[in-house]
Amino acid sequence: MTPSEPVGPDAGPQADPVPATSPAPNDRRLHPWSWLFVLLQQLRQFIVPLIAAFFVGGDRNELWPLIGVAVLTLSSVMQYLTYRYAIGRDAITIRSGWLHRQRREIPFARIHNVSVDQTVLHRLFGVAEVRLESAGGQKPEAQMRVLRMDDALALERLVRHRGAVEATVEGVAEPAPDVLLEMPLGEVLRLGIISNRGVLVLATAYAASMQFSPRLVGGLFEHWSRVVFGWTSEHHFGPMQYGLAAVTLALAVLALMRLLSIVLAVLQYAGFRLTEDQQRLTVERGLLGRARSSVSRRRLQAWTLHEGLLHRLLKRRSLHVDTAASVSQGNGQQRRALRELAPIATPDACDALIEHLLPPDANWSGLDWLPMHPSSALRIFLGGAWFPLVVTAALCWQFGAYGLLALLWLPWSAYLAHHHAKCARYAINDRIVAVRGGWWSRHWRFAELDKLQALRLSCGPLDRRWGMATLWLDTAGATPGGTPLRIPHLPEAEARELLDRLARILAARKLRW
Repeated sequence: MTPSEPVGPDAGPQADPVPATSPAPNDRRLHPWSWLFVLLQQLRQFIVPLIAAFFVGGDRNELWPLIGVAVLTLSSVMQYLTYRYAIGRDAITIRSGWLHRQRREIPFARIHNVSVDQTVLHRLFGVAEVRLESAGGQKPEAQMRVLRMDDALALERLVRHRGAVEATVEGVAEPAPDVLLEMPLGEVLRLGIISNRGVLVLATAYAASMQFSPRLVGGLFEHWSRVVFGWTSEHHFGPMQYGLAAVTLALAVLALMRLLSIVLAVLQYAGFRLTEDQQRLTVERGLLGRARSSVSRRRLQAWTLHEGLLHRLLKRRSLHVDTAASVSQGNGQQRRALRELAPIATPDACDALIEHLLPPDANWSGLDWLPMHPSSALRIFLGGAWFPLVVTAALCWQFGAYGLLALLWLPWSAYLAHHHAKCARYAINDRIVAVRGGWWSRHWRFAELDKLQALRLSCGPLDRRWGMATLWLDTAGATPGGTPLRIPHLPEAEARELLDRLARILAARKLRW
């Protein structure tokens, strides 16, 4: 076998050392081609300085990039030669460094997620990149670039068994894992239709073009505008023809975005498979590059069931989870260890998956959903009514009385607020707490009571006016900017009673990670 990581300043937080009595097997190396993949990663990071050195390097500017590549190559080879790892009974030991040597001990019990990723190049070489992640670490505990694919899968099995059975690494046959969900091609295509990933593709292409040439997009737009308007002038288009042309163009853009979304969904989610083995969930997906991520069931912290307008039209839902394991991507964002249990599935399949993974007494399908405050519709309406008023004032100042037309948005806002309040409900029993909301785009957010970490009661000025309060429930691994776990617009007395009840439960129970 051969796992690895760029250990040293890039390593994650230090784990507790293993006992001195832990066995010390022979050290192992990374895959012989590991230095090449490390070099490619470094080239992606330093490509801009290398290009700058080529253009501003002086008389011998062509030598500076070659010198830079040579230095990076030497660094990659030295990293491969000095990197060792050993698998003990309770932990993985990693040694690295040439001048500055380091030894790192990673107990199996601290590893919350094992991620095995393959790009197209990885698949050509038969290797994979492995990351061992802990709860809330800013970086992976270990990043092994790269291992043979069978060694990577063996290491994943070893972590799953926490090193107790060395025979699993040597290839002894194991029972096949239970398949919880598979996505055939038809479901992947539906996911592409529902998602808006085509917008991200166009935005990324636009940003790349701005880096390459700021005038590229503007020049193309001006050129084709002259061509199109010249052609329409020659054919003497009237208002009706111009309207049809505008509608056709808009439909073509929407069709292009959906087509891009479908292509991206096929590349990312083809062959999606959710399995369970030894109380550990594993997701594998991808057409050209394969991504494989696993996490223990007990690391699931909170759940989000989503049903948008297109979901309902296609009779589908999506099921996401928050996990305790996450690592920084280097740009200030956190990457979830395993987030999508069901990118798209039928409502019955999502409910069956939830019933299977939650404790038996959670009674997800039999929850008693309770309403919010009777005046919650008015509270929701007034909370957003200021925006149309500000827009109306700005338009009246610019266009006079015509700006009052913006007030027509207020009846629509009242209609939306009424339906949002009508759909909002919450439920709680001895095992879970759940909240549902939304109208066009609906969501269910829920968590086990044993996974709650903090409670917070908030009352704004409008809430105090009508005797309302909002109860916030915090769990580990919540995605920044995601759907919060909160019960809004409760009667204040009911909210305080619920807060006291949950506080007693949290004080009496042990937090389960």
